[in-house]
Amino acid sequence: MTLLEVENLSVTYSPRDSAAVRAVDKVDFGIEEGEFVGLLGESGCGKSTLGHAILRLLEKPAAITGGSITFDGRDITHLDEDELRPLRWADLSTVFQSSMNSLNPVITVREQFADTFAAHPEAAGDRPDVDARAGELLEMVSLGRDVLRRYPHELSGGMKQRVALALALALRPRFVLLDEPTTGLDVVVQRDILDRLRELQRKLGFAVLFISHDLGTVMEMADRVMVMYAGEIVEDQPAGDMIESQLHPYSAGLLGSYADPRDEVVQVAFVPGRPPDLSREHAGCLFEPRCPVSVDACRTEHPELLPAGRGQARCLLVEQSPDDGALLRDVAPTDRLGGVFSADSEPRARGAADTEPVMVVDGVGKTYRTKRGVRTTTTRAVDDVSFALRPGRVSALVGQSGSGKTTIARLITGVERPSSGTIRFKDTRVDTLRRRAMRRYRRHVQLVFQDPFSALNPTRTIAYALGRPLRNHLGMTGEQARQRAAELLETVGLSPAEQYLDKLPGQLSGGQRQRVVIARALAPQPEVIVADEPISMLDVSIRAEIVELLDRLVRERGIAMLYITHDLLSARLLADEVMVLNQGVMVEHGPTLEVIGQARDAYTRRLLAAIPRPGRSRESWPDEPPNEAERVPAGS
Repeated sequence: MTLLEVENLSVTYSPRDSAAVRAVDKVDFGIEEGEFVGLLGESGCGKSTLGHAILRLLEKPAAITGGSITFDGRDITHLDEDELRPLRWADLSTVFQSSMNSLNPVITVREQFADTFAAHPEAAGDRPDVDARAGELLEMVSLGRDVLRRYPHELSGGMKQRVALALALALRPRFVLLDEPTTGLDVVVQRDILDRLRELQRKLGFAVLFISHDLGTVMEMADRVMVMYAGEIVEDQPAGDMIESQLHPYSAGLLGSYADPRDEVVQVAFVPGRPPDLSREHAGCLFEPRCPVSVDACRTEHPELLPAGRGQARCLLVEQSPDDGALLRDVAPTDRLGGVFSADSEPRARGAADTEPVMVVDGVGKTYRTKRGVRTTTTRAVDDVSFALRPGRVSALVGQSGSGKTTIARLITGVERPSSGTIRFKDTRVDTLRRRAMRRYRRHVQLVFQDPFSALNPTRTIAYALGRPLRNHLGMTGEQARQRAAELLETVGLSPAEQYLDKLPGQLSGGQRQRVVIARALAPQPEVIVADEPISMLDVSIRAEIVELLDRLVRERGIAMLYITHDLLSARLLADEVMVLNQGVMVEHGPTLEVIGQARDAYTRRLLAAIPRPGRSRESWPDEPPNEAERVPAGS
């Protein structure tokens, strides 16, 4: 039975000061009772807009401009707020994209559940036992009842994510929208949450629309996968069929962004270019400017979404095969579906492993003490960690959230001081520097932040963002600083630079913003760069681009880089050596191929096993990791 039916749906953004943008264009699909459907695509392709339209959560200047949404036989397209209230949470529920930050920070978890029950008495029942009901829900997502007394800031990212999931399921909905529910989480926590989610979905029988840019995760989880590009559905077929044969070049490009880091030769592809400007009319296929296999007709003929095999595809190159399956004609190998970045078993042409280190971390530890009333809690975030950073080489620091990775970054950059051990930059003891000396030191050690969307001042231009370190560290001003800023943009692949200098961050894509953040780190000509999860917030289609850029900068400039990540695939592609951190302790340290290809520690093997892989059956998922409620967040 069809639970949700979307017919010919269009959503348009109509801001006052610019042209209208058709973010969702004539989308059709249905979701059956209990079906798990994945929705894939890059940032800006319309996925979240479509999800918010289904839940009727759109805000101005966005509006539904065509089509209909039918839930359980009832047209909900034009219901008002009073009519929608009984449906929300009880029938239609959601886990928002930033669910780690969607909890109210000033009330306890128990009060969050109490608010939900109070807002929907018809579904929750009259005066429900909040402690009993909320406790059951928390146990359902593998959290202890003691979490009820905590505030959100006292929980790790994965714990907050599970609380958000429990809240979404609090009133036993029939349909749940998951909008990028695990973005930014480490692979082990992500694996645990998704495993728990699939169990609950099978047990409770609710239908799911899982929005993500992570093809590997979606194709492990979903029964059926839809691919969205520039506001349109370009492919829709069973997940198993898509793994075997993609019906659209864009889907093939997304699939090419995955590889097994344990392979002797690893190749990942990226889709070059950017999605089209949807404020303009386009005659042909919207993907044609980025498509490596397009033909002349693709420039003038807009393809329809037509049946193909057991699914549908929007591509002129799809044809039926003799066995009634569908094939994408003349599709080139992965290396023609975009750029390719690869790593093999041979050492990279970088600095030698025995080069004199520029930075030495020796026996460093960091302890945090938290006082609550008369009780003081001590947390050992980092314990006796040692390593060296060498010019022209990349050292990857790998581990889960809470393992202490970011704490080490803060110690190296001088934001915090170690409780024990020493940090040396050449002949200088970093852990003893005072304010003025620390300012001089920070010119030589720069940080690339995790989130490019919040790392730049949204009210200041790119020229201003790059000009600040040039003024502060090198004394450049005026035209000299602007010229140097333009050179930095060219260095990170934003060309021609004049097109970007006077733009605001909001006018750039996520990948472009991350390039600006990297350019800013390069501005004072550092000798060490600490890259803290620099690709975790980016689409898979452009992650390889950023990895390739970092690799080039290390080779060309002889920079020593500490690459912090929970992603062993990117560490395999970029790093010369890998250090694995578990709850503040380094459990493995050695050459990249040795650590990843022949992992000795059980924790490292768990990280490898948790990597999403298209085509892997859920029965082959790793053993359940330790309950995160039993771990104390360790400052990362």
